[in-house]
Amino acid sequence: MPKILIVGGGYAGFYTAWKLEKHLRKGEAEVTIVDPLPYMTYQPFLPEVAAGEIEARHVIVGLRRHLKKTKVVTAKVTNIDHANRTATITPEVGEPWQESYDQIVVTAGAVSRTFPIPGIADNAIGLKTIEEAVAIRDRILTNFDRAANLPAGPERDRLLTVVVVGGGFAGIEVFAETRALASSLLKDYPQLRFEDTHFHLVEAMGRIMPEVSLQTSEWVLKSLAKRGANVHLDTQLTGAVDGNVELSTGEVIPTDLIIWTAGVMANPTVVRGSDLPAEERGRIRTRADLRVGTADEVVEGAWAAGDVSAVPDLTGKGVGGYCVPNAQHAVRQAKLLAKNLVAVLRDEVPREYIHHNMGAVAGLGLYNGVFQSGNLALKGFIAWCAHRGYHGLAMPSWERKWRVIGDWWHNFWLTRDNVSLQTVQNPRYVFEEFAARPRPAAPVEAPAAPAAPAIDPKSVETEKAAVKKAPAKKAPAKASTEA
Repeated sequence: MPKILIVGGGYAGFYTAWKLEKHLRKGEAEVTIVDPLPYMTYQPFLPEVAAGEIEARHVIVGLRRHLKKTKVVTAKVTNIDHANRTATITPEVGEPWQESYDQIVVTAGAVSRTFPIPGIADNAIGLKTIEEAVAIRDRILTNFDRAANLPAGPERDRLLTVVVVGGGFAGIEVFAETRALASSLLKDYPQLRFEDTHFHLVEAMGRIMPEVSLQTSEWVLKSLAKRGANVHLDTQLTGAVDGNVELSTGEVIPTDLIIWTAGVMANPTVVRGSDLPAEERGRIRTRADLRVGTADEVVEGAWAAGDVSAVPDLTGKGVGGYCVPNAQHAVRQAKLLAKNLVAVLRDEVPREYIHHNMGAVAGLGLYNGVFQSGNLALKGFIAWCAHRGYHGLAMPSWERKWRVIGDWWHNFWLTRDNVSLQTVQNPRYVFEEFAARPRPAAPVEAPAAPAAPAIDPKSVETEKAAVKKAPAKKAPAKASTEA
C-alpha cells in the first residue's frame, strides 16, 4: 500500500488530509500527518481571539478528532531525504526515527519574518498562533488592572500603550480589534479615560493594506483615526529595547506591548532540512499542478502547497508571478492537491491550479469592516457582516462553525467576557506560595568524648599502702672488669 506523508498540519496540511480521506478508496493508500501541534489554527480569527470576541479553543481544529482515517504524529520533521524517500521525525520526548514514504506533501506553512532590530526578538510578539493571540489579550487586560492602581504618569502611559508593526491585513485587523477591546474596557475602569490609551501603527510603506485600492485604504485610515489611532507611515522601527520603541523618525514610544505583523516567511526548519528545490525566498519550487519542480522538470513523489510553496499564479495577479501567501490560496490548493495526488496514484493526469481571487475582507472591530473585490468596495457594517459570513462558512466542520457562531451570539447579548488569564503562564504560583514544606532537619552534633571514670578515695589509699609494703628491688651486681 502506498504511503503518503504530510508534513505540517496547518490549513494546507489539514485540508489535504481531510480531502484525501474523502477521495481515497479503502486500502488505496496509508496517510500520515506530522505536526508539532495536535491541532490546526484558523488564523483569520486570531485578531478576534486577541480582542476577546471568540473563545480561543473554538478557532482550533483537533487533528485526531477530525481526521479519523489519518495517522496523526505530534512531532517535527527535521529532515527530508527525498532521494531515499525518508523523513526524520523528531518528537519532543523520545528518540528521532526515520519514516519511509512513497509520496510526500510539504505543507509546513509560514512563520513570522523579522529583521535584526535590537530588542525585537526579546520583546515583541507575533500573531501566527493561538497562544500569541491569547497572550496579547491577557497582556492588555492585565495592564489595565495594573494601570488602574497608578497615578497619571509615564508608567501608566506605558502600560496603556500598544504598538503594532505592519500595515497589512493582519496588522490592521489586530490593531482595530485590540483598539475596540481597550475602548470596551473603559466602562469597568472609572479611573481611566479614553485619552489615557494610546495605539500606534507603524508601516514602512506610504500606505496600508496593499491588497485593496488606495481609496479603500484611505477610508480605513480615516476610520481608525476617528478611534484615536496614531498611524506612522513611511516609518521603520529601529529599536525596541527597555520598553521603548524607537522609530526612524527619531520618535520614542514607551510601551509594554509590541505586536509584530510585518511579514512572514516559509517555515525554515523544513525547507533547510530538505533536498527538495527551493527558490530565493526560501519557498519550495512548485509547479502549477502542485507537484514539486519547475515547468520543465518534475520531482516525482513530492508535492507542496500553502505558504511554504512557490506556486505559479496563472491568473497573472500574483506577486512576482506566484500566489500570495494567504488562507484563501492555501485551502484551495490543498483541495486540488488531494485530487491530483489521487489522480497520480490512479495513473491519471493532474490538473493545474488556477484560482480567481474572490476579494479581500477584513474586520475592523465590532460592526465595522471592509471588503474589496475588483472595483466593488464595501465598508462599515455590511462589510463586517461579509467578513463574519465568509470566515464563518470557511471554518472547517459544522461542529467548529457552531462554536464560533455561538461565541458571536453570546457576546451580542452578554458583551465580551473581559477576564485575564495571565496567571496561566505560571499556574502553580498560588500552590507554591502556600504549600506546606517539610521542616529542615536539625543539625547533628558531634558525639561528646567519654567522661573519665570517677576515682574512689578509698582505693587510692589502699594502693598507696600496698606500694609501701612491697620490698625494694636490689640493683644488679656490676660485672668484673679486671684483666
